[in-house]
Amino acid sequence: MKVTKAQAQANRAHVVETASALFRERGYDGVGVADLMAAAGFTHGGFYKHFGSKADLMAESAACGIAQTAALGAGLEPSEFVRLYLSREHRDTRATGCTMAALGGDAARQSEAVRATFAQGIEDLLAALHAHRSSLDGEDAATARAKSIGIFAQAVGALVMSRACPDDSPLADEILTVCRDQILAALATTATVGATTRKRDRQASKG
Repeated sequence: MKVTKAQAQANRAHVVETASALFRERGYDGVGVADLMAAAGFTHGGFYKHFGSKADLMAESAACGIAQTAALGAGLEPSEFVRLYLSREHRDTRATGCTMAALGGDAARQSEAVRATFAQGIEDLLAALHAHRSSLDGEDAATARAKSIGIFAQAVGALVMSRACPDDSPLADEILTVCRDQILAALATTATVGATTRKRDRQASKG
């Protein structure tokens, strides 16, 4: 039976989503094309009808996973995002978690196209945090971006370090707790300073 264009597009999207989860769970070197296609429910030979190479799929699946995290970040306040990101549940679910934390180390050794995808993904994730910081905390754009970079870098690093520990290690939870509390404290301080600045500006305009 001839596959329609719409079905072919749906099949391709399914392969990308499957790859996104498998790569996050096992790493790029831990998933072969044959295993990937089998997990998606297709034959090995069908892979090259959709993708030129595994590297092409790696870049596209990374974009897919990053977009999921960016969409989540865009819908949450920074403090809510940090609590979710540095939770035990997120730590223990690599396949559906942040692509940056799961594959950032692998990406550094991949092609320019894969690294470019990660760079754009970082920009998208920063934009999600930056939008809230600049609008809610009264910060200028450069300051908000710099602080968003610091927050996200600390959060990703904490998740990577926690996952590097055995699952039953007290250190795994300690890393998450310490970094989560530090970031939340910094966010609270910024919010307080921003509120004070706005109040002062309003009073000055009235005077």
